[in-house]
Parts: sequence; C-alpha cells; structure tokens
Amino acid sequence: MKPRDTLDTLAALFEGEGSAEYLGEAVTQAEHMLQAGALAEAAGAPPHLVAAALLHDVGHFQGAVSGRDLMEHSTDNRHSHTGADWLGQCFGLEVTEPVRLHVAAKRYLCAVEPGYFDLLSEASVHTLAVQGGPMTEEQVRAFEAHPGAADAVAVRRWDEQAKDPDMDTPGFGHFRPLLEGLLRPEAGQGA
Repeated sequence: MKPRDTLDTLAALFEGEGSAEYLGEAVTQAEHMLQAGALAEAAGAPPHLVAAALLHDVGHFQGAVSGRDLMEHSTDNRHSHTGADWLGQCFGLEVTEPVRLHVAAKRYLCAVEPGYFDLLSEASVHTLAVQGGPMTEEQVRAFEAHPGAADAVAVRRWDEQAKDPDMDTPGFGHFRPLLEGLLRPEAGQGA
C-alpha cells in the first residue's frame, strides 16, 4: 500500500467504522482514538508518540473479530498486533511498537502500579481478563527489557484517559500533517 493510500484509508476508517460504539464506552472508537492523540499532543509528546496514541486501536478496524466480539464473546482479537502489523506497511517501529505493546502495557501497569487497576473502566477490566490479566513477575521483567516499553506505557496512559464524552477533540485532518511527516519514504515504492 502506498503511504498516501494509507492515510486516505485511515481517514475513511475514522469517518466510517470509527463512528461505531467503542466496547461499551461513552465515546465512539474514533472519538477515543482522537482523544488519545490529542492528549499526547497536549502533553508535548514527540510526533511518533502522538501518532501511536492516535492509531493505537486501529486493529479494531481490521480482521474478522470486531471490538464488539471482544466484549460479547470474550475473544481476544489481538488488535494491538493486527494494528501494528498493518501500520508497519508505512510507519516505522517508533510508531508501530507502542501500538503493538499498548495492551501489554495495561497488563504491566496492573501488575506493578498500585491503584492502576482502579482507574480502568468496566470495559477495560473485562478486556484485561480476556487479554491475560496482570503480568506475572517473569512477564514484567520481559516487558521492562523491551526497548519500546516506556513509549507503550505512555500510550497506555493516554488510552485510559481518552474516554470522555464531553472532550472537544480535533478531527483526523488535524493529525494528517503529523502522520505524513512520519511515513517511511520507501513504503509502497514499486507497488
């Protein structure tokens, strides 16, 4: 897929599938993702983290198992991996690894940070159980050793905060120039 096609596809997903309910939360999938991107931007995060926060749940738009199945059938759709793999066609690891690891970061924070579990919404508590629950000590050590762990934890914190039905959030177009600046120049060449 060519880089510009990726951005056009993302814009269409935010407008189309993104308008669907988000795992029983008070915001749509697109609103949730836009809020996460806006929170990262407001925090002064570098562009790659703003992009990762914005795109962290794009995997819910891919594959046969939707976010609704995750709630209704307690099936882990591995949206973090699906999304990261799809985004990897045009974005580098600095964007895709926080996306890939944001679910692991939730499991990590629940294991190591007292009180983090209490911040989770009802839907996040449910998906935590489906996704393997809090990490074991061995999993914690492995996660901490990953070079993308700190970025994933940052994305995860914005993810959990991005569920405010009253938050005024910019649309996808606001983030498009930032995303264009992060596209790998060789992505899609010769395709």
